Amino acid sequence: MTDTTIPQPELRPNCPNFSSGPTAKFPGWSLDKINTIAMGRSHRSATGKGRLKYAIDLSRELLGIPDDYLIGIVPASDTGAMELAMWNMLGARPVTVAAWESFGNVWIQDAVSQLKPAGLTVLDADYGQIPDLSQIDPGDDVVFTYNGTTSGAKIPNTDWISDARDGVTINDATSAIFAQPMDWSKLDATTYSWQKVMGSEAGHGMLILSPRAVARIENHNPDWPLPKIFRVKKGDKVDRAIFDGATINTPSLLATEDYIASLEWAKSVGGLSELHARADRNAQTVFDWIEATPWIRNMVDDPAKRTNTGVCMVFQGDWYDGLSDDNKAAVPAKIAGMLDEMDIGYDFNGYRDAPPSLRIWCGSTVEQEDVARLLPWIEWAYAQVKAELS
Repeated sequence: MTDTTIPQPELRPNCPNFSSGPTAKFPGWSLDKINTIAMGRSHRSATGKGRLKYAIDLSRELLGIPDDYLIGIVPASDTGAMELAMWNMLGARPVTVAAWESFGNVWIQDAVSQLKPAGLTVLDADYGQIPDLSQIDPGDDVVFTYNGTTSGAKIPNTDWISDARDGVTINDATSAIFAQPMDWSKLDATTYSWQKVMGSEAGHGMLILSPRAVARIENHNPDWPLPKIFRVKKGDKVDRAIFDGATINTPSLLATEDYIASLEWAKSVGGLSELHARADRNAQTVFDWIEATPWIRNMVDDPAKRTNTGVCMVFQGDWYDGLSDDNKAAVPAKIAGMLDEMDIGYDFNGYRDAPPSLRIWCGSTVEQEDVARLLPWIEWAYAQVKAELS
């Protein structure tokens, strides 16, 4: 049975990539934008190391990272960077791990099941919510996710982090760092990956360390063993070479060049402020549509906590509420699958562990017009699915 009351839209997104990671390439991306000077060269050569250092320097410039913070390229994407920070820094003080979606829960499991530090506190919340961060003891080390990639909930600010804290903050910022403001004075270890907001190739993580974080690593020897890819000390000091273009293991120089190309694009369009503005405009397009669409709502109730990157939405209304659980789960999957097959929009079904939902990536590399063109297609597909399941 087909619902013919909603005509099929005519305009299609020029770029149908709405995945929350890896995210869309920057507008105008093509393989000929990739510098090949380091291809086939050793990452330890002057050329290879120079390109790695250039990626670090561009990151510092674009993000406004203080000069006394260290920036390193480390293995295994944001996961590797986060676990490197946790394995090196935790265990010296009580720890609070705060999470409100799937990736934050990974850090909880790392702490609870693997590291098991003394004085561990877990703060968690359901999808779309954020726990009360003001209750965190400033004497604790804190592990948290800045932006909930799979729930669409972000922290509205870092005012809850004390300037007089005794602990360190370890911040997974991978889906926020190029789209939301970072107060570097509050952040001691910050991590992200290239494939998130900038849409670059995966496999490498970025680790940003404040002087406080460096001091913790140098003055603390954890009780647990450190795998080679987590070792950032030479003797009792942080190995500064890792933060000057050397790497712990062999990096992909092709992926490095792709990341460099995305950073150079970001500079060309106006830098960090324009990246923020692009994400804000994209997200507002979706927010306005959600407000005007009675059968869907933002997964995050509090507007101050709604992300401007991976906007998550859940279904509502008498028809949807009356479906079986299996059919409720089928609604977003069918919508996303239908539009994927039609090459209208790729990879915008909700995360597998989240409530049945849609998740549209609105980060800086996505064009606002493409977001606007996707939404009528979702309405059309919803009508087809509703007719099918009724």
